[in-house]
Amino acid sequence: MSTPFGGPARTAPGLPNLPTPPTGWPVGSYATYVEAQRAVDHLADNDFPVGDVTIVGVDLMLVERVIGRLTWGRVLLSGAASGAWFGLFVGLLLGLFSPGTTVFGPILVGLVSGLLFGLVFAAVGYGASRGRRDFTSASQMVAGRYDVLCQPRNAEKAREMLAKLALGSSTTPPPTG
Repeated sequence: MSTPFGGPARTAPGLPNLPTPPTGWPVGSYATYVEAQRAVDHLADNDFPVGDVTIVGVDLMLVERVIGRLTWGRVLLSGAASGAWFGLFVGLLLGLFSPGTTVFGPILVGLVSGLLFGLVFAAVGYGASRGRRDFTSASQMVAGRYDVLCQPRNAEKAREMLAKLALGSSTTPPPTG
C-alpha cells in the first residue's frame, strides 16, 4: 500500500491498513466527545487495557459555522496579505542565495510582486463566484453521539468501571475515619 505521494503507508502498530468498521461491544454512549474521552481516560487511570477500546462517532454531520460576510475589501486585503507573505519568502530566498546582490532588492521586488499577484488572483477568484458565496465559514465534522466500544474479552469489566464513573464513585474505596 502506498500514500498519494508515492511513499509507503505507515499506520500505528496493530491498526488495520485499510479503513475498516470498528469492532467490539458497546460499553458506554456519550453526547459529546469530551465525555467519551473522559470515560476512556478513567479506564486508563485504573489500569484498564485501553488498547481494546475504541471511540466511535455515530450519526456524523458536517457543521459549517458562518463567520462573517465576505466583501470586496476583505477579499482584496486577504489576497494582498497572503501574496505579500509569499513574495517576502521568495524575495528572502533570492536575496540570500543570489551572489553579488544586496539582500534588500530581491526582498522588496518579491514583496511587491507577491502583493500584486495575490491581489489579482483573489479578485479573479472572487469575481468568478459572482456573489454565490458571500460569506466566510469554518467547517467541522461532528457526531450525534460517541460510543465507546471494547473488545469482548474486557467488555464487562469496562462496563462496570464506566457505570461506577457515571454514579460518581471510583474504584478506590472512600477514606475511613
